[in-house]
Amino acid sequence: MLKQVFLIFIFILSTNYINANPKPNWGVTGHRTVGNIAEKHLSKKTKRKINKLLQGESLAFVSTFGDEIKSDKRYRKFNPWHYVNLPFDTKYEDSKKNPKGDLITGINHCIKVLKNKQSTQENKIFYLKFLIHLIGDLHQPLHVGKFDDKGGNDFQVLWHNKGTNLHRVWDTHIIESWNMSYVELSLNAKKLSKQQVHSIQKGNILEWMHESQGLVKQVYSSAKIGEKLSYKYSYSHFNTVRSQLQKAGIRLAKILNSIYG
Repeated sequence: MLKQVFLIFIFILSTNYINANPKPNWGVTGHRTVGNIAEKHLSKKTKRKINKLLQGESLAFVSTFGDEIKSDKRYRKFNPWHYVNLPFDTKYEDSKKNPKGDLITGINHCIKVLKNKQSTQENKIFYLKFLIHLIGDLHQPLHVGKFDDKGGNDFQVLWHNKGTNLHRVWDTHIIESWNMSYVELSLNAKKLSKQQVHSIQKGNILEWMHESQGLVKQVYSSAKIGEKLSYKYSYSHFNTVRSQLQKAGIRLAKILNSIYG
């Protein structure tokens, strides 16, 4: 009985905290880090074409576009594109698909529009910004989380004694706890050889998704419902977050180079 009361209390705290502090997926800092890292791996030709299309705006600047438009009712149909929920050990190919689309169909649609020479300028800009955002989401493990708890959104925990959920911890709190800007995170990304970069870029969208899915079990087993998480948790998982942000940036660059290079 006491445990049930405690969990209800956690849920109320979490709901109030989330509503008072709305934050986008991967957090602003996370998405901008992905964009900034990607720019370092673009070919000169790709940079010129993207710069012209975005009129000088950086990948980091437009990386949060996918979340910003959520406040506009006209774009609600794109909400399912930010995630794909799968049971553990289930391949995407064998899973039940969301008829409204998901993270995989969203990414593939963006690429299709950008490769189509008949696409309008307006659509090219819209889907480029969206693609930049979605590749970031693809590398946040809980965007490939379980369906029954909405990818960890219903997994209630405490972060420094404030109510939140496991999804938000991985989206934002771990990154924010290090108090680094996206530029600082990019500059302090792991130094990689050309061979290592090439290795990260191997594979395709589905394979990268299943790689993120491979981290999901670790994330779910890293905490218990109602647990108090703080500095130790951040210390234990920050390197995983950094690695995923770097992979997202490097792979985003691969996709953009294949489209514009």
